[in-house]
Amino acid sequence: MRVELTDIISNENKETSEQAELELLSFDSKMGQFPIVKKAPFVMKFTNENNKRLLIQGETEVTIAIPCDRCLEEVRRTIPIIIEKEIDLTGDSEETAIESLDYITGTNLDVDQLIFGEILVGWPMKNLCREDCRGICKRCGTNLNQTECQCPKTELDSRMAAIQDIFKGFKEV
Repeated sequence: MRVELTDIISNENKETSEQAELELLSFDSKMGQFPIVKKAPFVMKFTNENNKRLLIQGETEVTIAIPCDRCLEEVRRTIPIIIEKEIDLTGDSEETAIESLDYITGTNLDVDQLIFGEILVGWPMKNLCREDCRGICKRCGTNLNQTECQCPKTELDSRMAAIQDIFKGFKEV
């Protein structure tokens, strides 16, 4: 969704609110594509402070289906989104100047791009279906949370393979 900011930017000390709808159906990044399973409309508040700063405020939450890092089962994570942006309208600061922001084109605010950045910041470092998740078997791929596999539990060190071959040669038959 795009929000036109011309009216708020051109009127000093103006405040306005607008209900914004998130149009993203999935969160697509270098990490993969994750479906958004729940999103709610939210009210964004825009404030022009003396034609010097534009304040953008809003709050919502988004639920995304993310695979567990150990067993790959789908986990629904709710990511809170709190937007408090301050944009410099005078052009004094390059970091917060309206021209340097990727979510504003001209005087249009791209709400989806703004939310995308906030989801990226709020992304969980480790996503587990439960704290004691056992993961999947490295050999057969069985989900160890559901069933026990018959694979050998001891794993030999690959660096010792050459020595193991030497010992096999000296075994009595």
